[in-house]
Amino acid sequence: MIDITLKPGQPEYMQIVEQVRWCVANGQLRPGDHLEPVRTLAQRLGVNPSTVARAYRLLELQGVVETHRRRGTVVCRADDGASLRDLRYLRLRSSMERALLEALALGYTVDEVEAVFDVQLAAWRERRRQPSPPSRGNGRHLLRFAGSHDLALETLWAHARRSYPQAMLDIAYVGSLDGLLKLLRGEVSLAGSHMLDEETGTYNLPILRRLFVGQRLCVVTLAEREQGLLVAPGNPKAIHSLHDVARPDIRFINRQPGSGTRALLDYHLCRMGIPAQAISGYSNEALTHTQVAEAIARGVADVGLGLRAAANAFSLDFIFLARERYDLVTPAEERASSALSWLFDMIGSQSFKAAVAALGGYDTTHSGEEVYL
Repeated sequence: MIDITLKPGQPEYMQIVEQVRWCVANGQLRPGDHLEPVRTLAQRLGVNPSTVARAYRLLELQGVVETHRRRGTVVCRADDGASLRDLRYLRLRSSMERALLEALALGYTVDEVEAVFDVQLAAWRERRRQPSPPSRGNGRHLLRFAGSHDLALETLWAHARRSYPQAMLDIAYVGSLDGLLKLLRGEVSLAGSHMLDEETGTYNLPILRRLFVGQRLCVVTLAEREQGLLVAPGNPKAIHSLHDVARPDIRFINRQPGSGTRALLDYHLCRMGIPAQAISGYSNEALTHTQVAEAIARGVADVGLGLRAAANAFSLDFIFLARERYDLVTPAEERASSALSWLFDMIGSQSFKAAVAALGGYDTTHSGEEVYL
């Protein structure tokens, strides 16, 4: 006997159909298993027998079950697992379609829905992230990346997985500085950085010239983005600037040393004369913008420095602090490799720019522009 629960708002016979299909798809019901007799199931659910009969007829038309005079209603036998895979796929497609239609009905655009879905999928991957397995194959389509976390970058990976499923992505979010050091040592072919040079007030290029002396680099702009303070909806702690972060009643969540966001915070704290030890939670570190936003959304912290897009994804309030440029860096001789040429072309595409713009807090005017050092 399988567990079927009926809820108001949807025809009862359709709920029976969907739940039986799901039980078949996930293996609770196997080919040859018997369904309960119509009257038995109707009595258990408290519905009219004609409701169950209608559900069984629809399931039979869909090829899920078959009815025999003596054996009753049984799950159809299959020669292989194809039918079960089809059922799982249809169930997933139906679920995604309902979510999409609901979002469109609320007035969101397709680009906005796609962008938010990519971010939420990235957050789920972050929570379940395991060490990357050793790469396989001849590396022809292998792309190794290390650098700072960014939501536009997560959108880029999502586009890449859909458009080039043959590509293997080995991604490590280690912060801007560590990503550049891995590129310098030849451990990766692509790094992501948004390092502020305090002497010039510009991003990435001065630091790249100092780190990669005598090496030719190709620097591609991913996007320009807004960084600021992320706080709970309604800003209940009345946090309005970095000065408030040093209050004794405020719990802060930081990024790891070597990240561009941590460098940006330290730069502003130094200019304002605020010592790090004055901030409660300065040593509490998160590896990504989504981890910072999630901590604030859960009430674990009151404030953190991060992207407007991360605030939007977790329905947080945002207090603007700075505008910065996020660049992708690769050795110049790697630029023409198959693993990078399609990726850089994608950054300049209108579909990618639209998806990034939908995240909020991004400017894609210069996305895809290249500079050689």
